[in-house]
Amino acid sequence: MTAKIESAMVMAAGIGKRMRPLTATRPKPLVRVAGKALIDHSLDRIEAAGIGHVVVNVHYLADALEAHLAAQKRSFTIAVSDERKQLLETGGGMMKALPLLTGDPILIVNSDNIWTDGPQNSIVNLARHWDDAKMDALLLVIRQASATGHGGKGDFHMDPAGKLSRRKPGRIAPFVYTGIQLVSRRLLVDAPEGPFSTNILWDRAIAAGRLYGLSHMGQWFDVGTPAAIAPTEAALGEV
Repeated sequence: MTAKIESAMVMAAGIGKRMRPLTATRPKPLVRVAGKALIDHSLDRIEAAGIGHVVVNVHYLADALEAHLAAQKRSFTIAVSDERKQLLETGGGMMKALPLLTGDPILIVNSDNIWTDGPQNSIVNLARHWDDAKMDALLLVIRQASATGHGGKGDFHMDPAGKLSRRKPGRIAPFVYTGIQLVSRRLLVDAPEGPFSTNILWDRAIAAGRLYGLSHMGQWFDVGTPAAIAPTEAALGEV
């Protein structure tokens, strides 16, 4: 079943400590990589997928990010979810933005990754694989060996049906979360109040057998530190 994605949220409220000193004077989503602000790479992909409405959450140096968004000339509308008073983390940020988001499921994208599509548009491919009867969330994942700029031991195992489970302590998992997911509004029912991580919602979905993954067939770059910028730009220059 192909889902119709009416709206997307770009997670852009983080303080960007790992990206210092570049984030001393600008929010991380405005750090320039390959000729444009990081967030613009995500917005380009969302626009290419034909999504009509985008919500961006803001906190650190929010005025600069809001001004950047206001200057955008896009085919979609943009709304801001204001977290100036309190940074709500990933899960809390989704909850605050929910009234501004339309449709079901909703696309959620982190603003500090860059990806290129494989044979198909990655967002459209997620929509094609959405199964509302089985899923509360569908995460785009990539094999650890192909996750450029990403350290760590992996995030998930994925069975032949696409169902995800957590990496076991002391083990290595083959798949890394790309920061791109489709979520049902069901995932946020009875969510905690205030700041909390999306991991709480994912664990609940895993326990119910409703967290699924889709393997990314293109390139993916974790651009979380200044050192990651040059290799990313070099790789993108070859695309």
